Amino acid sequence: MAEVKIYTTRYCPYCHAATALFGEKRVPFEEIDVTGDHVARADLAQRTGRQTVPQVFIDGESIGGYDELAALDRSGRLDELLQGG
Repeated sequence: MAEVKIYTTRYCPYCHAATALFGEKRVPFEEIDVTGDHVARADLAQRTGRQTVPQVFIDGESIGGYDELAALDRSGRLDELLQGG
C-alpha cells in the first residue's frame, strides 16, 4: 500500500472530503494539520506551487488537491496509485 499524506486545515470542507474518501477506501493516511502554521503553509506552497489545501501526496509525489484526487478516483487511477502502480 502506498504512503499517503494529506495537508489540511480544520475549516476546509475539501480537506474533510479528501480524508473521507481515503477513509471510505480504508486507506491509511497521515493528516498534517497546517491550520495557523504560516511556516508550514509557506513550505507547502513552495513544494507544490499551490496556496490551497488539501494537498495530497502519494508516495512522496504531489497529486494536487481534492479536485485532482476526485478525478483520479473517477478514472480508476487512484486505486492503481494506492497499490503502488
